Amino acid sequence: MSSGAGSATGSGSGPGRRRFIGALVGAACAGAVSSTSACAPSGTADPERPERARRDPASSAAHRPRRERQLFLGTYTSQDGGGSGIGMATYDDVTGRITGTGTLTGVPDPSYLTLHPSGRTLYAVNERAKGGVTAVALSSSGKHDVLGTRDTGGQGPCHLSVHPGGRWLLSANYLSGSVAVHPIGASGALGERTDLVTHSAPPPGPGQEGPHAHQISTSPDGRHVLAVDLGNDTVYTYRLDEKAGTLRRVSYASLRPGAGPRHLTFHPSGRFAYLANELDDTVVVCAYDPATGRLRPGKPQSTGTSGGTSYPAQLVVTREGRFAFLANRGHNSIARYAIEGGGARLRLLDTVSVGGDFPRQLAFSPSQRLLFAANQKSSSVSVFQVDGRSGALRLTGKPFAAPLAVCALPL
Repeated sequence: MSSGAGSATGSGSGPGRRRFIGALVGAACAGAVSSTSACAPSGTADPERPERARRDPASSAAHRPRRERQLFLGTYTSQDGGGSGIGMATYDDVTGRITGTGTLTGVPDPSYLTLHPSGRTLYAVNERAKGGVTAVALSSSGKHDVLGTRDTGGQGPCHLSVHPGGRWLLSANYLSGSVAVHPIGASGALGERTDLVTHSAPPPGPGQEGPHAHQISTSPDGRHVLAVDLGNDTVYTYRLDEKAGTLRRVSYASLRPGAGPRHLTFHPSGRFAYLANELDDTVVVCAYDPATGRLRPGKPQSTGTSGGTSYPAQLVVTREGRFAFLANRGHNSIARYAIEGGGARLRLLDTVSVGGDFPRQLAFSPSQRLLFAANQKSSSVSVFQVDGRSGALRLTGKPFAAPLAVCALPL
């Protein structure tokens, strides 16, 4: 294993990827701190408790919901105007205000980030000609340690996810059109790659020179792994052997030629998924069979961009399954959809300006009171307050400056 020395240095895809990849060629859902303070025995009053709280402000504060939370930011380190590692910040879970706290160096081109289910380890892709995935041990002190980097076996990895069991890291090599599997040790560190699968069929879509794996993630029930390939206009379904760490293809779904599927997001029911198509500027509702892993794409739908030049990036869905939000790069908006029919339909409600340029990625805070948008070309992160009843978005203030922001990971 190659080991990187991580240090915190303080200070306050299709068209997008090909333009910014340079020389090449979600969540610790810790939630708010619970207010389960110590109680007197059943049926017994505690008249001194209010007085004690007044005398001990620290004790009182410990029982209030935690508002300041951690935020990590992905960027490109090899590009002009990029960062020098993983950006670190905090945010207020009510107001959305972001405060920079430094940079974790020793992680090159960390363009996409994800978290281990334990909340103790952060993983980043290294989007380079010799692709890698890096593990970072998180510390409550803020002195995070880079545990090492492993080769993905391909070029330009752009997405990664942790299998729900916490034992396997999955990654997608964009330029090579392949997906990789790495074992995760007890410490969170990564072992040698156990599998590498290249998308060789069906053939590439119109205007594509080959496959471009853009995303790899696990179905909500954990039974299947799905990989979205932009170059082949295809979503592949695999079974992961959780003992050997190998992938076996069980089916695939083809989109219309030239669609350029980029990112798939499941409805909480696990029976429907929503696909953002980068190249033809559409979204598609897909029926999903959990038993077989088979995906059936429906008809293309509007992204709310009114026919302008735009490249949809990613959809996110609220945990109760009532609303979906789509990042539109070029149109520089977020489209809001109502989810109907138990997940079977998307109804476009409106679009709102993202307040930045080229929104590459969206992420909810664990509370889902806030929605973050990483704006690549304007080097900024926009934060929206989300109305839980209507799904309406309200920009919280001036976007936070972050060099070539391509991923925001709020914890």
